Amino acid sequence: MIDIQFVRDNPTVVAEKSQQKGYNIDVNKLLTLDTERLTLLGQVEELRRQRNANAEVIKKAGKPEQSLIDQGKQLKVDLAHRESLLQQTHNEWLELLKSIPNMPLAEVPVGQSEEQNVVIKEFGNKPEFNFEPKNHAHIAEAKGWLDKERAAKIAGARFVYLKGDLVLLEFALWQFGLNTLTNRDVLADIIAQNNLNVPDNPFTPVLPPAVAKTAVFEATGRLNKQEQTYKIEEEDLWLNASAEHTLSPMYLNEILPEKDLPIRMVGYTTAFRREAGTYGKDTEGIFRLHQFNKLEMESFTMADNSLQEHLFMVAIQEYLMQQLGLPYQVLEKCTADIGRPNAKGVDINVWLPGQNAYRETHTADYITDYQARAMQTRVRRSNGSIELAHTNDATAFSERPLAAILENFQTQEGNVIIPEVLRAYMGGREQI
Repeated sequence: MIDIQFVRDNPTVVAEKSQQKGYNIDVNKLLTLDTERLTLLGQVEELRRQRNANAEVIKKAGKPEQSLIDQGKQLKVDLAHRESLLQQTHNEWLELLKSIPNMPLAEVPVGQSEEQNVVIKEFGNKPEFNFEPKNHAHIAEAKGWLDKERAAKIAGARFVYLKGDLVLLEFALWQFGLNTLTNRDVLADIIAQNNLNVPDNPFTPVLPPAVAKTAVFEATGRLNKQEQTYKIEEEDLWLNASAEHTLSPMYLNEILPEKDLPIRMVGYTTAFRREAGTYGKDTEGIFRLHQFNKLEMESFTMADNSLQEHLFMVAIQEYLMQQLGLPYQVLEKCTADIGRPNAKGVDINVWLPGQNAYRETHTADYITDYQARAMQTRVRRSNGSIELAHTNDATAFSERPLAAILENFQTQEGNVIIPEVLRAYMGGREQI
């Protein structure tokens, strides 16, 4: 949630930058409600003071005059009326305030769709084949690793059975990611190689809940009812669409000691997405499913080093892709594509020879204090002052890199060469 004082001080900027992100916000209405809310709050406080003063006079009087009693009754009626108006105005004000997205940084490209994302880096050589490369779905189906038809009988479209060596490869990917993120020496090397000014605290592995209450999910700024999030019928619970959706609110309504920061977590969950609006898109393979597995980074920092933390997470993502030997692009996401809570966002797109295209595998979200304000996750400085924490999240691995491994390391015989960094987790095997 954005700071109301920032809106008061910068109404034109808020309207303009919200529009750049695709949000039409009535800032004037919000400020009108804000004034009404503060006026009503003052009136309620004054009526409470008068009510308390009246009650004190009656108490001391022993046998109070009827006028004092009548005055007390009228104050009670007036106070109840003003409190009701205040609550209605506050609720309307809060809903409008929550609808305002985080303000994008000046460096974020202005754009109306992901087509305006800007490629800022390319790494790795695209593989060359002396045969026509297949897409990952054809490779996996031919090997019996992927079964969508039987999954459709059980759960419907966009669900799959993964089987055999592809399952082993997926678990190898998770283990490699966890070993990297929990290794202080590896993280220190990544920091040094990228000239970053962050500590080398390792990530704590976490298995978080796969569901969150409505109010909690809304506080994260990630509850997308129409396009993304599944609701559990007759329960005040929503299925997570990524692990950070239940990692980020872990410290809801808590004050963290400065000495404990940065707090870094790597969470693993099965995630669920409705994928509304994507009918007919990515219907083959494992690229766009209703259910998938994901390893996600989440961190809590102070404001003064949160941007460096964001760059650190991007550097980790690049390291993971480089270790796998996968060619990729790094994109600076435009205003319309970074999402409501983000001030900045970076994507990594991997090369898929079977599609002859780069496709997204990773995203990194710089969120500043937007989530922490609604979640009331704060930090007590060593001098005793209290301020909002900053949050960052970023993909470590989803199942999409599996598709990239199958396509980039396929052989003419239909086998797949296992990336060297994963072979130790596959019993030393070189191919599947």
